[in-house]
Amino acid sequence: MGKLYFIGAGPGDPELITVKGQRLIAEADVIIYAGSLVNPEILKYGRKDAEIYNSATMNLDEVLKVEIDALKAGKMVARVHTGDPAIYGAIQEQMDGLRAAGIKEDQFCVVPGVSSFLATAAALKQEYTLPSISQTVIITRMEGRTPVPPKEKLALLAAHQATMCIFLSVQAIDQVMATLKEGGYPGDTPVAIVARATWPDQRIFRGTIDTIADILHQAGVVRQAMIVVGKVLDTDYELSKLYDSKFTTMFRKGTDGE
Repeated sequence: MGKLYFIGAGPGDPELITVKGQRLIAEADVIIYAGSLVNPEILKYGRKDAEIYNSATMNLDEVLKVEIDALKAGKMVARVHTGDPAIYGAIQEQMDGLRAAGIKEDQFCVVPGVSSFLATAAALKQEYTLPSISQTVIITRMEGRTPVPPKEKLALLAAHQATMCIFLSVQAIDQVMATLKEGGYPGDTPVAIVARATWPDQRIFRGTIDTIADILHQAGVVRQAMIVVGKVLDTDYELSKLYDSKFTTMFRKGTDGE
């Protein structure tokens, strides 16, 4: 019986794939990878005799045909996506397509990976959830060819002034910043943008809602960049209670005696 693994290959650095993901790619008979984003270095983990398909040049029906034919032939398939496939990975339509074709549930599964929004935090050396500043991270995108539900419009989300990680939107940076400001973020709210996080040519840009668009235009960045917005990027914050010497936890007693 064939088996298919949807594998998150990480944000770019080929060493940021999970140990499990690397092992499965090494064992696969067929590798289908998202060539527009996945680092081709990942393919070096595969067997020399593996069948390799670049899904960047394929439509959904073509991808499903390769997957289904391989499964029916008893082959092992590594379907390799960038980052973590659960976020803007377009895997739901593939899994539903497999089900519609009669592929059994135990013939496919998902192997998580490191998302680019987490790789961006690492590049910035930044925690997204600072005490007293923000305990919420909003992952979203600007509306483009893929529509956004009315209640998830960027301006409405901006009203929370939580930490926001905005995917797939850097090409519309002027509109993004204007919308965030319209939604309630002050113009001096810090913004950081990481282009191609963890790749050798990674670049980091910092500014505010009022200044970042000009900075980015000068740099010529129009794709493969994560936008991070929020006060956590530049502010004072309370120290965590987790390591507070006065705070009692289930593992140690604090000096406050509680």
